[in-house]
Amino acid sequence: MNPIGTKNTERRANHAGGVIESVMVPNRRDVGGFDVQRALPSAECKAVGPFVFFDQFGPLKLTQRRSLEVRPHPHIGLATITYLFAGTIMHRDSLGSVQPIHPGEVNWMTAGRGIVHSERTSDAGNAPEAELFGIQTWVALPKAKEEMEPAFAYHGRDELPEIEGEEVWSRVILGAVFNRRSPVVTLGDPLYVDCRLELGGRVALPVSIEERGLFVVSGRLAVDGRCLDSGTLAVFKPGKEVVVTADEPAHLILFGGPRLDGLRHVWWNFVSSSKERIEVAKRDWREGRFPTVPGEYEFTPLPE
Repeated sequence: MNPIGTKNTERRANHAGGVIESVMVPNRRDVGGFDVQRALPSAECKAVGPFVFFDQFGPLKLTQRRSLEVRPHPHIGLATITYLFAGTIMHRDSLGSVQPIHPGEVNWMTAGRGIVHSERTSDAGNAPEAELFGIQTWVALPKAKEEMEPAFAYHGRDELPEIEGEEVWSRVILGAVFNRRSPVVTLGDPLYVDCRLELGGRVALPVSIEERGLFVVSGRLAVDGRCLDSGTLAVFKPGKEVVVTADEPAHLILFGGPRLDGLRHVWWNFVSSSKERIEVAKRDWREGRFPTVPGEYEFTPLPE
């Protein structure tokens, strides 16, 4: 079981004298038959603010023989955010939600005391040879909200504020930044921003955000005299002025928020401040006590 705590400086390589706390290259994992790049959690960094999980999937081509098929599986103690750059995924959950998600939209699913969902591309209306490309992240719920009722919310692309400046474009997915606020109602005050820079474009990361991370989706950035290439995650020291510059056209995700309010344990799809609660969730899934997803007849077995 993987504990995530609050003393982040003890878990990360310290780049003395600079603004960067650590730089990680994601590990590749298999999810639903696809390779994904998993940036969080890692050996160097377990959490950035309330974010305890960060996966990039794609870009890849969907074919008759290749689709993303994540069978029904459970969650507790967290909220998931699915955000796409290309393709469509069909979300179904045990609340009865059925929601296709398209690029630039937000699915915010609050697991609370327990929810089950599936994610599939095979019945999401993708065109033949369509590309699939996106990010899934998990936000650990505040301790006082870990056992709240599960919930699901969807927000279309036209609801999310966009900011255009000289050589910079951004969309505020979660939280408030650059004098704009996302309409997505969250817990734990996460910040999550989709950002694109033209060559020479610059963006400053707000110092007011206690813990800040940056994932380079494509392109190359310069930060404090250091290059960040595509597919890398950088975490920055709290309270430091951070300005990133595009050495070539770049696409990046800015994310973070307040430090977690105490230790978290992560096992499979379960997040909790209590090891005992995760053991209960394991037994409940193994013994069929989680709710089911209407219309789904498969399930993901508990890892051994």
